[in-house]
Amino acid sequence: MKYTILTLFPDLIRPWTEESILQKAIQKGLIEVDIRDIRAYAEDKHKTVDDTPYGGGAGMVMRVDVVVRALEAAGPADEVILLTPAGQPLNQRLVEELAQKSHLVLVCGRYEGIDARVEQFVTREVSIGDYVLMGGELGALVILEATARLVPGVIKEAESYQQDSFSTGLLDYPHYTRPPVFRGLAVPEILTSGHHGKIAEWRRKQALKRTRMRRPDLLEKAELTPKDLAWLEENET
Repeated sequence: MKYTILTLFPDLIRPWTEESILQKAIQKGLIEVDIRDIRAYAEDKHKTVDDTPYGGGAGMVMRVDVVVRALEAAGPADEVILLTPAGQPLNQRLVEELAQKSHLVLVCGRYEGIDARVEQFVTREVSIGDYVLMGGELGALVILEATARLVPGVIKEAESYQQDSFSTGLLDYPHYTRPPVFRGLAVPEILTSGHHGKIAEWRRKQALKRTRMRRPDLLEKAELTPKDLAWLEENET
């Protein structure tokens, strides 16, 4: 999987790729991250990337000609994604879809925004939440991390992400490790029983319970079995 990230601040992105699992995935050749400075595609001597908005108003707007030159230089891609609060909300389903691609171009805006004509040169607009950041870099990093971990080989145990929150439409079940008791708080006995069938059943019920308590809206779209529905009905309170 190749990622091309277009930004005015490459140094905000670069450190994220030089640590932990992402660094190892890059070193192994499982993913490639190409970080490009949009300013390099400005053609005037001052390397101007923004200008005042037509019609007046506060702030500066990134120029369409500079951004499009950067896009075209990135080469062919499966998806060209503009990070914007007005975009399609990012969720696990979309992450799984994007993870199947071979080349993603991620466009990070700054200042008041990007000239709206850039929208004609992208394939998708994506938002990571209903709030406004200083730029699209964090959104690009979210997509990078969320999709890269699904690339085969990046995470050794496939089961570790197949059971993640949202992968099945539910929140993840609670996790525990040593010590078995901490300040009077004990690990549930079922998890130390060695009975894998009962453990799996307990975890499924905990996922259902957590989802109903914290994100009941997810249950409407979750992949629920008749057994799940029966358990939810029996444990309404």
